[in-house]
Amino acid sequence: MKLQAVGIEVMYRGIILVIKGISFALDEGQVVAFLGANGAGKTTTLKAISGLILTEEGRVTSGFISLDGQRIENKDPEEASKLGIIQVLEGRRIFEHLTVEQNLMAGAHMRSDRAGVKADLEMVYGMFPAIQPVRMRKCGYCSGGEQQMTAVGRALMARPKILLLDEASLGLAPIPFERFTTL
Repeated sequence: MKLQAVGIEVMYRGIILVIKGISFALDEGQVVAFLGANGAGKTTTLKAISGLILTEEGRVTSGFISLDGQRIENKDPEEASKLGIIQVLEGRRIFEHLTVEQNLMAGAHMRSDRAGVKADLEMVYGMFPAIQPVRMRKCGYCSGGEQQMTAVGRALMARPKILLLDEASLGLAPIPFERFTTL
């Protein structure tokens, strides 16, 4: 698996240039962090990869993004997710009225391999043991850290090829974050 971006530029509404000239190449198994000040374009870069940029009237206007040689810039989020690109957005986006386990299972909604889903659910609970005891609690009543672990766990249940995390450690204590970084 290879993810590559070459000279991408992103504009909103065709007039607001947000990022210019971003290039990178990632091979399977690599973990990379985008660092920069607020407003530097980190989130926009992730959304350009996942297709979520299109939901905000943005688009890649120059350069390209490819996954295994296939151009993916400006693909809608559904197409990107079918290619295995999953993004966890900043701000613990969970379904507040669903339980922790229902939130996790929502990540596996496209999967039909029951044994694999069950094994992955146990893997998520092993990675984030703090959410197993609260698995039947509605997420709206969980702590911020439990919500973040649930959001990341839900993404993992989809078995992504590429997992994009915006503010990955937000709300996580050092030990769960350390476990998480060993993926």
